Amino acid sequence: MTTQLEITLPPFPRGFHLITRHVLDNLPELPQQGILHIFIQHTSAGICINENADPTVRLDFETVFDKLIPDGTKAYVHSYEGPDDMPAHIKSSIVGQSVSIPITNGRLNLGTWQGVYLGEFRNHGGRRRLILTALS
Repeated sequence: MTTQLEITLPPFPRGFHLITRHVLDNLPELPQQGILHIFIQHTSAGICINENADPTVRLDFETVFDKLIPDGTKAYVHSYEGPDDMPAHIKSSIVGQSVSIPITNGRLNLGTWQGVYLGEFRNHGGRRRLILTALS
């Protein structure tokens, strides 16, 4: 059995944001066993799984990404949408556009300290669309 739906996240400021609750609140009843695949339909934001307890982890992620891939670098040719656009595309490629999470006993089988992150890499990224596919 496969269930697929599209959800739209509210706009988030630039940074890393836990969205596990947004995903769970929009899912129908999950199968007893399977996989949930989450795909983001954007090239300037990303999805990943990481620490869900200490918010300083998200701040440190942003600090590292901004140091590695700064805005406004003169070497970028693609700059039509502003100084944060090309860096956002690069960051998105590094983080990735999807994650797969095992479903066990009708629940997401994330580790104790794991949560689903949205990496919002634009200053004003807006609403982001996710495709959620539950496979059993």
